[in-house]
Amino acid sequence: MATVTRASIGLRSERGPVLGALMLATSLVALDSTIIATAVLTITDSLGGFAQFPWLFSIYLLAQAVTVPIYGKLADTFGRKPVMLFGIGVFALGSLLCGLATNMVGLIIFRAVQGIGAGAVQPMSMTIAGDIYTLAERAKAQGYLASMWALSSVLGPLLGGIFSQYLSWRWIFFVNLPLAAVAAWMLWRSFRETAPRQRNRIDYPGAALLALGVGAIILALLEGGQAWAWDSPTGIALFVGGGVALVLFGLVEWRAEHPILPLWALIRRVVVAGSLVSMLVGAIMLGLTSYVPTYAQGVLGADALIAGLTVGALTLGWPLAASQSGRIYLRLGFRSTALIGCVLATFGSASLLLLTAHSALIEVAASCFAIGVGMGLTASPTLIAAQSSVDWTERGVVTSTNMFARSIGSAVGVAIFGALVNARVGHGNHPTPAALTAAVHWVFLGVTAMAVVMLIAAAGMPKGRPVTTPEPAPIMD
Repeated sequence: MATVTRASIGLRSERGPVLGALMLATSLVALDSTIIATAVLTITDSLGGFAQFPWLFSIYLLAQAVTVPIYGKLADTFGRKPVMLFGIGVFALGSLLCGLATNMVGLIIFRAVQGIGAGAVQPMSMTIAGDIYTLAERAKAQGYLASMWALSSVLGPLLGGIFSQYLSWRWIFFVNLPLAAVAAWMLWRSFRETAPRQRNRIDYPGAALLALGVGAIILALLEGGQAWAWDSPTGIALFVGGGVALVLFGLVEWRAEHPILPLWALIRRVVVAGSLVSMLVGAIMLGLTSYVPTYAQGVLGADALIAGLTVGALTLGWPLAASQSGRIYLRLGFRSTALIGCVLATFGSASLLLLTAHSALIEVAASCFAIGVGMGLTASPTLIAAQSSVDWTERGVVTSTNMFARSIGSAVGVAIFGALVNARVGHGNHPTPAALTAAVHWVFLGVTAMAVVMLIAAAGMPKGRPVTTPEPAPIMD
């Protein structure tokens, strides 16, 4: 097994082309998560089906969530590179089909194809970074990825509006094709795995039961109270059916020789604590990115661009903190660093409760920035702690479990925050500023409560500082 000279971490270093490919691939998923938001009306004017447009978001999230843990096991079996290239290829195919869609049903189906590809891209980016960088380098590398995610998330709505207004909404999807091609080419050319692989038999029954069970429950959470009532036969059937499938999944995994999601990933302390933190990160991020712009526009009177920039303070603080978190956790340890981040996120969330209809936008942005800094000091160290607790053959599963938990958190956040808002403003198209103020404050209260739980979860991580002895370079020539 060859090793590499580890001179630096930036894009001009020996590993720079691989990092660049990971950043570009990450931007695909991040961009596509937000770029469609500003083009919904344009798309529905062209294809019809306005009542169905929430499925454009739900089906993407659902397909992504149910495939993440499966890709993690496949990556530990066949290697990261083929799984990552497969994900980029499927994502590009879904983008092409979305751009060619002629009706809303077809567009929804093709968004599911995109989600299946995205389920591989995000966790594989994190896993490959965990493979090619040492513990001391990992936080800075994750900071590069987080920065690209933040930049793409902020640019998404702007590009979506430009394409819709001046070109065609179809370019929202076509723009992914050259980006995917460049990312795949860079990865194919620059990234060579040399770590030994274990060609184990794939646990197909476990994979099917996991996808079925999680898919049913996430679908019930996403659409409950929207497409059907929570206590309707459809909602009850999805929850019960999903629960039964997950019980069967547990029984299958208990007996499987090579389980798709090893049960040790659900009981190992550092993995469980990190996954719980990741789940709450997903829920908090969903609540803030969904309702802070709504509050800024509907209550404080900001226009759409300014409202987007306000919540953009969140995505600014995150990569800034993530890129520096390595220095902190190498000195203080993973748990202490995560606790500092959780305290900052809790105070930032609590400060949102002090907002009124007369608050300045800078106050909202300052709260979001504090939360972003807290998230950057929490999400990266907890993920890296979990990655560092296992070797190459388990790192894909651990990373995917963490990303899977974040997807679950996003789905739960959709259900909780949507229910809170709808209970107070109803389903009218134009809620009054007073009703909107009260509704969104309940969202802020929910975010604060989740931040407190995240603080408790971080406190459950093992003590101790990370070992900084040299690590092998497992996968690059």
